[in-house]
Amino acid sequence: MDLRSFTVYDIFKRNARVFKSRIAIQSEERRITFGELHDQATAVCGWLADKGIRRGDRIAVLTKNRPEFFSLIGGAAALGAVIVPINFRLSADEIKHILTDTRPELFFFEQDFEKMLPDLFSGAASVKERIAFDYTGRNFTPFDSLLDHPAGEAAAVSDGDPLMIIHTAAIQGKPRGALLGHRGLAACSIQVMSTLGLTYDDSYLNILPLFHIAGLMAALTMMQAGGRNVLISRYDPKAAGKLIDREKVTFIGNFPPILSQLLDAQAAGECTLSCLKNVLGVELPDTVKRFEALGFGRFWLAYGQTETMGLTCLCPNAERPGSAGRPGPLVDMKIVDEFDRECPAGTPGEIVMQGPLVFEGYWEDEELTRQTLRGGWHHTGDVGRLDEEGFLWFVGRKAEKELIKPGGENVYPAEVEKVIMEHPGIREVSVIGVPDPKFGEGIKAVCVLNPGIRLSERELIDFVAGRIARYKKPGYVQFVDSLPKRQDGSIDRQKVKAQYGLAGLSQPA
Repeated sequence: MDLRSFTVYDIFKRNARVFKSRIAIQSEERRITFGELHDQATAVCGWLADKGIRRGDRIAVLTKNRPEFFSLIGGAAALGAVIVPINFRLSADEIKHILTDTRPELFFFEQDFEKMLPDLFSGAASVKERIAFDYTGRNFTPFDSLLDHPAGEAAAVSDGDPLMIIHTAAIQGKPRGALLGHRGLAACSIQVMSTLGLTYDDSYLNILPLFHIAGLMAALTMMQAGGRNVLISRYDPKAAGKLIDREKVTFIGNFPPILSQLLDAQAAGECTLSCLKNVLGVELPDTVKRFEALGFGRFWLAYGQTETMGLTCLCPNAERPGSAGRPGPLVDMKIVDEFDRECPAGTPGEIVMQGPLVFEGYWEDEELTRQTLRGGWHHTGDVGRLDEEGFLWFVGRKAEKELIKPGGENVYPAEVEKVIMEHPGIREVSVIGVPDPKFGEGIKAVCVLNPGIRLSERELIDFVAGRIARYKKPGYVQFVDSLPKRQDGSIDRQKVKAQYGLAGLSQPA
């Protein structure tokens, strides 16, 4: 460690000294103290080193939330290796692209995904060994054997080094790997901890997946505070509500419909949620009002993206309802026009920012990195405005970076359109975001059929679901005679939204 550097591994090391006997990780089967977690991390570090893993080498992980993921993060962070967490909701082809793109040397997985392995590794020649979290007795290395390995020595890792590659939504059909560094992850966890006032007496329920920047950052924040990370293998509202009560969980992250389902369980008498002090994320206004009416805690509004560690702006809903929060203490944010000139307060423009939360760039894409970080500012591609008191109001996305967020996931219309156009019956399509009663925002495909073709909404939805992650399939489909065009002949997405954005949205197909 450099004299003035602080890495994610230093969180593990510091907590082992300061909170050695306190519970760090808790699951249905295990309770692991901070001292034990550090021992596990150094054992994993030693095993990785003996396998020839060096600073900058990639390690892929395909798993649901489980305690071993934390040990692996600590071991990789100590050695300077780079973890590639994979969204397990992706299709085999999408996961194969991530493996081909990052060329990991090791692949960690859990048994639920074992059947996918033959498809995944048909083109992933870089992987030298596969490690199973839950040993199946087959020709895989059991993860538990790593924990018996002699402790390794931490490498000379800088907080400017990358720790994660998280692939963001596929713009123009191609997912991009965002390089997240130790500096950004540690800084953001400190910012969230201090803003929410979290301490070692708090506990976080890991409902959000650890492959997602929001779930990962919330878990690291709780570690930074010295509190407990409580893990569940599968989210069930009634069971989660009872667990919150029993374990005195004080903090959860949220994307629709998590909170509304928990409130339904509370209203049905399944749980009280009375210990839940902080809920952070995105939610429909009526659901936020339901939670705040209980009088137990605060709902925190937030804004961020993978490239800015997920949590850039924060504020209690009561401070400025409807906003996207206020830039955190480690964030310098402004709004700029198309020429990167700063806009006056209240004027919409692109959200740009500086500070330690900005990512290290896109994996092996220097041109995109240069364009995104031009002028010394990270250009988010999002449109917003800052009011006179510094609160951010989210307006939308720039046309070239339009994004749909069903239940907190990121979906680029271009990716879905590309798959729909593979159907022989489709002549034209425009995919747009529409209001959705369950997930906040839904995906709608407005399509023009080829002459003489008969195709049902369900047939098209199933066609898409069989080719990309199911959360990317349209929930709504509308067939029309033609789509509005610009003068250059391209589809005018804004006019599509204006004409068809609210049509036929009673229930998703």
